[in-house]
Amino acid sequence: MKTYLVGGAVRDRLLGLPPGDRDWVVVGATQAEMEAQGFRAVGRDFPVFLHPRTGEEHALARTERKSGRGYRGFVVDADPSVTLEEDLQRRDFTINAIAQEVRDDGSPGALVDPYGGVADIEARVLRHVGPAFVEDPLRVLRAARFMARFAPLGFTVAPETLALMQRIGDSGELDALVPERVWQELRKALASPRPSAFLSTLRACGALAVVLPEVDALYGVPQRAEYHPEVDTGAHQEMVSDMAARLAPGDSVIGFAALAHDLGKALTPADVLPRHIGHEHAGVKPVLALCERLKVPAEHRDLAVMACREHLNVHRLFELRDATVLELLVRCDAFRKPERIAQLALVCEADKRGRLGSADADYPQGPELVRLHHAALAVSARDVAGPDIAGPTIGEALKKARIAAIGKARGPASRT
Repeated sequence: MKTYLVGGAVRDRLLGLPPGDRDWVVVGATQAEMEAQGFRAVGRDFPVFLHPRTGEEHALARTERKSGRGYRGFVVDADPSVTLEEDLQRRDFTINAIAQEVRDDGSPGALVDPYGGVADIEARVLRHVGPAFVEDPLRVLRAARFMARFAPLGFTVAPETLALMQRIGDSGELDALVPERVWQELRKALASPRPSAFLSTLRACGALAVVLPEVDALYGVPQRAEYHPEVDTGAHQEMVSDMAARLAPGDSVIGFAALAHDLGKALTPADVLPRHIGHEHAGVKPVLALCERLKVPAEHRDLAVMACREHLNVHRLFELRDATVLELLVRCDAFRKPERIAQLALVCEADKRGRLGSADADYPQGPELVRLHHAALAVSARDVAGPDIAGPTIGEALKKARIAAIGKARGPASRT
């Protein structure tokens, strides 16, 4: 019985990245032997155990054989005779198929690298381990998600790996992915440094149209060059997603709203292009359809709908009347859920700066929206209640007081 550190912990150390969760593989053991040492079994589909002291996951070395459609259609063999090399061979990418011995004192020992993962890390290449890669459709999404994380480090997908990803897409296997797993990979990609690499990788292998058809439909749709020098709406979307990751690192709520803000542009009639009149309202329906299909959490869905519907209003903030600003805040439920306004401001800033030549542009509308919101938020029903103002009249008085507070708080650039 021997234990090795495997996967992301080894990979990230070799890349010089901060350490994350540590995963371990145990060779030459049975479930009974693991439980006899105090490990607690938690695996549903294959034998995984929690260490009695550290709580870290330890999995028995195993092989997998394809037995059906989808990412769960596998027969698992965790016999004690399974070798470390056999276990590493079932993994997705060579950079994840590296193991490391751990000495008795806990210090790192020798690397076990039978599939060239160290060389691929040095070459910055994402490459599949073997032909069994095509058996798991989830690996297409994992490849794209790893690119969202590692593209800033110079990684590219090996051509032969991209070819296998195209094969998976052509096979129809992507249709077997359950929505929760698709959302899990998308959420992680949106919280990564370069979400555009997730989109471009999926698009390069033909998977974006299957997984995110609403986003794929944006590519090739023109916009007015005076507002969007990049012209192509898909290119704009990639820039917005990357800007959102820059403004709100690791925040998938902001990232998803940024991803979904312009879906209505794919629905613009051809005879109207490159103008997109009313796209902000047309986009709400595909945003909701996307959220329903992928079972997107309510927090992500609600901000995405708000950003889609309101981003042009926020861009025009300095032109809006005080009463119109209050109406915007009310539509966003900003008095019961005040955190939404700062989030909306960030998404709108990502939209405005996610354009060719605008990455470092100022966006005064963001802080102004937050300031006006705070001014209105400071006014409560208690402030307007009195002997002559009670019952139904309080609501109207509160509205007038909040409009007045917004007017008083406006900056020098504002116009009423």
